Amino acid sequence: MSGRMPSAGSAPDADGRAGRAASLLALHSGPGFVLPNAWDAGSARILEHVGFPAIATTSAGIAWAAGVPDGEAMDRDTMLDHIGRIVAAVGVPVTADLEAGYGDTAADVGRTVALAAALGAVGANLEDARPGGAGLFPLEEAVERVAAARAAAPPGGFVLNARTDTYFGGVTGDPFAETVERARRFVEAGADCVFVPGVVEAETIRRLAEAIPAPLNIVAGLASTIDAPTLFSLGVRRVSLGGSLARAALSLLERAGHELLETGTLGFLDGAIGYADLQRRFGSSPG
Repeated sequence: MSGRMPSAGSAPDADGRAGRAASLLALHSGPGFVLPNAWDAGSARILEHVGFPAIATTSAGIAWAAGVPDGEAMDRDTMLDHIGRIVAAVGVPVTADLEAGYGDTAADVGRTVALAAALGAVGANLEDARPGGAGLFPLEEAVERVAAARAAAPPGGFVLNARTDTYFGGVTGDPFAETVERARRFVEAGADCVFVPGVVEAETIRRLAEAIPAPLNIVAGLASTIDAPTLFSLGVRRVSLGGSLARAALSLLERAGHELLETGTLGFLDGAIGYADLQRRFGSSPG
């Protein structure tokens, strides 16, 4: 990894970044909010146009759009370049999916967070799973990586979302107890929110929301098909989509391709946004 600063559109100044970070953090104090995940500047602009007050990036969607699999198959600088383009395209806060931090050491993680913040991202996800399905980082090492991320984040505010993959088979024994222990240590190390993907049982989600001393983030549309209002009723504060929106878009593309190849018909255009409407949406200023 070169550690060079990737180029993208202009990032907000310090005051603008602090204001966006405060806005994103404030959402975690409300009754719950949906945080959609964009994979490029265009998808981010559409989600902003719909009315979402903040947007996340998706490492999976960005990787797929580049023709590679998820899981740090894309190098750090390339991923950051895509993140920078998304940040520059919208006027709402953007939190970046930084996977496991793109590096072997805590110092590498800190450098990654600093680079993302310099591009204007006002938050980040950080996983405790090693790339390539190699299991979880040992607890103390995972905590050190979260602490490094917090230390590298701008002092004017940065929303750190610590993810634990305990429910993806990364632990032996009781995943609930391990999840709560990791979550508590991550919060002590500076995490503002805790992300627990892979949980599908409503009662387990409710217990996690009660036991974790920070807002709980659950991903909808991956392992769990529980809708956002139900998740909010269980105590979840932040509902993200991961790569689900990108999957839906790519699925539509595949179905359209089959229709064109097999019948030559254009049924896939039913309900599509018109050319002129998209031109107007993308022609307006971000925000």
